[in-house]
Parts: sequence; structure tokens; C-alpha cells
Amino acid sequence: MKLNNIYNENCLDTMKLFKNNFVDMILTSPPYDDLRNYNGYDFQFEKIVKELYRILKIGGVIIWVVGDKTDNGSETLTSFKQALFFKKIGFNVHDTMIYYKNNPMPTAGKRYHQHFEYIFAFSKGKPSVFNPITESTKYRGIANMKNRGKTGNIDYKKIERTKEKKVGNVFFYSVGGGISTKDKIAYKHPAIFPEQLAIDQIKTWTNENDLIYDPFIGSGTTAKIAQIFNRKWIGSEISKEYTKIANERLKKYFKKNLFL
Repeated sequence: MKLNNIYNENCLDTMKLFKNNFVDMILTSPPYDDLRNYNGYDFQFEKIVKELYRILKIGGVIIWVVGDKTDNGSETLTSFKQALFFKKIGFNVHDTMIYYKNNPMPTAGKRYHQHFEYIFAFSKGKPSVFNPITESTKYRGIANMKNRGKTGNIDYKKIERTKEKKVGNVFFYSVGGGISTKDKIAYKHPAIFPEQLAIDQIKTWTNENDLIYDPFIGSGTTAKIAQIFNRKWIGSEISKEYTKIANERLKKYFKKNLFL
């Protein structure tokens, strides 16, 4: 098994090479609901998720970026069906986050513009790593009931003061050409997620030298960010075209010695 490498094959074939409890984190956006043409790839969802459970370490986390299409006037709810299957086979639905697009493509029909996708965090037991993104704050726990008396009033003298608090679970990203990434070649892939999303999730759920797997690595975003932040990685991509795009994209980062 070669680390820091994209395997041009079905992810089920790649995962056959993995031992049980092998990877620390899985970060991916699967080809859900046929919203894009992924060169005829047959998405064997249940088989793949069972293998992901096997290869993920206890305490590991899967970040699953997914949305729903509208079919015959109704949203499919594929995202929630998938989440329920993850839970059914033993994962915890650790968090349901929102990937909010600041500048989405306009949509037609009698609906508001679709601004978001889901980011599900599925854990195998309690997460072993959590490095939260924080923001400035004056007080911590104002809304916590332990800080309120029987009347519901807050005694500000008893509240613990702190300079930082965890951010919320709605993440705002601008997307599109030149914004999701500066790597022009990446846009030859039909559906990339922003590099900042990968940065935020990788830094939150892993430490340096942890191993990250992306079963649908596409344009190589997971690989690029993993190596820049000194994580090991493995990717699978069934499309020869997308594998070539990803490898071409990553070349310049090797040349700049960003990959250790």
C-alpha cells in the first residue's frame, strides 16, 4: 500500500488492501443523486459505507459532503437516507453541519435559491481528535442553565470569562472559478468543494501524520490540503480523466516541496 498516492480504480478495490481500523479520517463528497456525470460510475453506496466502517479507526471521523436533487417536484432526501444507513451499521451521527455557499448558481422554479449542502460528521465511537476552530468572545456559557438561578436570571459575576469560543456548525464559503481554489486545472472536474472546507475539517479532526482517505478524490483537493498540513493520505478515483487532472494539479506542489 503506497501512501500519498491516487489509485485509479474503484474505491472498493482500493479498500481491499486496507487492514481493519487503518485510517484516521475519511473526507469526501460522493457522486450523489446523479447530479453530475462521473463518467458512468456506478455508486455502490451500501457496500462502500460498510467498507468505510471497517477501515476507519475507532475514534475516527468521516466527513461526508452531500446534498439532494429535486426530482418530479420533490427533494429526494438522499442525504438523510444515507445518514440513517451510516447510523444503522454502527456509526454515530456526531454532527450535522451546513456548507453554506455565499454565491451559489441561481436556480429556476418556485423555490428559493439553493444555498447549502450538508456536511455530516460520522464517528466510529467518540472522536479521538477535536481541534475546534474558535472565535473571540467575552463570556462563555451565558445560555447554559448552570449559569442561571432559579428565576432564570444570569449572575454575570459568576460567569467564566474567556477570550475564545467554538464557532458554530454552519460554515460559509464562497465558491466558483478562482475562489474554491487558485488551481485552474481543478475546474476541469465538474464538482469540486472549496479548499477552505477541506482545511477546516482536516485541522479539526486530525493531527499531523494522521492518515486521511478520500474514496472519490476527484480533482485532488483532499490530497493537496492533507499534505500541505503534514497529514498522510490515500485517494481512489475510478475515472482516468479525473485521476489525470488530480495528478497534474498536485505536481506543482511537489515541486515547491510542500509535500513532505
